[in-house]
Amino acid sequence: MVRDGIYYALGMLLVAAVLWWLAPLFAAIPLLVAIFFLWFFRDPERAIPVGIGLIVSPADGKVTDISPTRLKGQPCTRISIFLNVFDVHVNRSPVSGIIREVTYQRGQFGNAMSAASADANEQNIVTVEGDGMTVVFKQIAGLLARRIVFHKKVGDTVGRGERVGLIKFGSRTDVIFPTPSEIKVAVGDRVKGGASILAQVPIVKEHELLPNHMGAASEMVQ
Repeated sequence: MVRDGIYYALGMLLVAAVLWWLAPLFAAIPLLVAIFFLWFFRDPERAIPVGIGLIVSPADGKVTDISPTRLKGQPCTRISIFLNVFDVHVNRSPVSGIIREVTYQRGQFGNAMSAASADANEQNIVTVEGDGMTVVFKQIAGLLARRIVFHKKVGDTVGRGERVGLIKFGSRTDVIFPTPSEIKVAVGDRVKGGASILAQVPIVKEHELLPNHMGAASEMVQ
């Protein structure tokens, strides 16, 4: 469980205790809210997939968009995931690597399902470089979300599926990764943070290129 849930629940239990003393009939309301907070901030363990070039979901939720985009002039794919108030809100890194950039962008708190929220809403933008590619994922606030939490900093090393933060209450996450790639999900699919594979990007290692280059050079000499 996320520690925040315990703090919220304790606050509601204190309110329930006071109401039980003053007005017992109303004590059940903060008690139910305390139970909701304990449930909302749950943090289940997940089996993290192993493989080259895999991109896992940064959050639980529903895939609402898969579309082409560009990152620093390069063609990429963006997958958007909407988290409702009943989803686990712990966020995880979609790939292994080093955090190269973290940018917090102030903005609106509009409907996280709208296309405009990807740019207009308050959000935390994280760039991870590793496994032969650069991936950007966004923690985007929604109508109910008013606080984005991110535990890492620039220069930190993260593992695929590692916990990196959370968004409190309804929200959205976007993942932007290189094209071409093999998409493993479709719009409307439900995904689990750290466990569901969103896509696989073909990674070519330098040592795999070497024999081809040597062969080409040999042919040129002949």
